[in-house]
Amino acid sequence: MRVRRLWVRDFRNLAEAELVPATGLTALVGANGEGKTNVLEAVAYLATLASFRGAPGEALVREGAERAIVRAELDVEQRGRSTPTTVEAELQPHGRDRVLVDRQPLRRAIDLAATVRVTIFSPDDLALVKDGPAQRRRYLDDLMVAGSTRLAGVRHDLDRVLRQRATLLRQAGGRLSPEVATTLDVWDAKLSELGDRLGRARARLVDQLQPTVAESYRQVASSSAEVTLSYEAPWRHEGLAAALAAARDADVRRGVGTVGPQRDELVCTIAGLPARTHASQGEQRSLALALRLAGHEVVRAVTGSPPVLLLDDVFSELDAARSAALLAHLPAAQTLLTTAGALPEGARPELVVEVRGGALRPVGEARGLAS
Repeated sequence: MRVRRLWVRDFRNLAEAELVPATGLTALVGANGEGKTNVLEAVAYLATLASFRGAPGEALVREGAERAIVRAELDVEQRGRSTPTTVEAELQPHGRDRVLVDRQPLRRAIDLAATVRVTIFSPDDLALVKDGPAQRRRYLDDLMVAGSTRLAGVRHDLDRVLRQRATLLRQAGGRLSPEVATTLDVWDAKLSELGDRLGRARARLVDQLQPTVAESYRQVASSSAEVTLSYEAPWRHEGLAAALAAARDADVRRGVGTVGPQRDELVCTIAGLPARTHASQGEQRSLALALRLAGHEVVRAVTGSPPVLLLDDVFSELDAARSAALLAHLPAAQTLLTTAGALPEGARPELVVEVRGGALRPVGEARGLAS
């Protein structure tokens, strides 16, 4: 995939801005708070309809504006051919958001997974290794969705079933009445089918990621330490239906589900020790970069086209050696990089754009358009 032109209005602090990125590396430079990350966030929003910084939708609309608009003209690789595609999102803080693909209303948000693909590197990526298992489950599921719209549907349906089942358990008040048991039978049957499918897909994905993560870590960290990934889902040994049946009394008593794919973990180790608790921060950061690089490669291999790389100020968190290693091993893809300081050693951007007060100004080459 490649972004040919990006246009935004009233998105974050971008009153109106337009950018024609280079086919290779575009560097967005400027002081903190000027709007560099907002440009990347606009591109990423068209892929996920969410902020990669976790901000609510209303926070994405410029203060005082009624709505925000993000539009991109893309070249989308499908079945070996490049297809011009336009995606436009209208965000309304007090109304219903609207998304158009080639001027046609988007029926389901998950359908964007086959059209817009991005790989995001940000300083927050340390949470992939350092935080709880929810971060790593989301990492796996986002990669699956990027590679398969069919699995996007499975995850969507599973989330709905989990919400319904959780509501039932809360309302049961710790008592397994005949009515609760009958309704649980229905939800557990659906959860078992969807959960088994998701568990198998996650396990396959971890097997695909393992060698690439290990090699990427070796390159970024300049270390020969062994890196392993393992998908821990104890319920898979007996099947989710049997595990749910065995846990039913405990689930009802506690009012919450205790087994299933919503409790699984991706365990990462470095030199045989859990990276979350035993690795140094430098090792954790290198592993987070390796996970992103490997995920990008898996999506490229599955879809036949590399996602757009979005590097949000990641070099400010890396030492010189890791910065150089990351630049040396970035995959071939259209890349947008932000930095508040000097460009890192080894960066060779085709286009440099200064961002100041939400305005974009090309520096040295007129391939970006000023707002």
